[in-house]
Amino acid sequence: MYELEIQKEFAGAHSIRGYDGECERLHGHNWKVEVTLRAKELNHLGMVIDFKIVKEMLEKVLSLFDHSYLNELEEFHHENPTTENVSRIVYENLNKELPPEISIAKVKTWESENCAATYYA
Repeated sequence: MYELEIQKEFAGAHSIRGYDGECERLHGHNWKVEVTLRAKELNHLGMVIDFKIVKEMLEKVLSLFDHSYLNELEEFHHENPTTENVSRIVYENLNKELPPEISIAKVKTWESENCAATYYA
């Protein structure tokens, strides 16, 4: 099994509805998203997938969140835009773009240098 990792960042704001504390108020983060991909075999070039292609796919997915108020996005009308849910939505959207021979091992989203949440399927 082979794995590769890629990281990208985006800036966005959110508030956690129903939270008893400061996070209920509007606040922003410079989020970092780390994606780990897996493949059983390498392609004809000896790669899982070209990093450039994965970067473009991830940029497309993260453009949904970048410089936005996450609570206003359709994805978060019925659930809070927590770091956990951001990880899951990145996973779901990126998974639609990948070829079937490549799977996502995990998506880890950092909302600060010390706080992250990971989604595995």
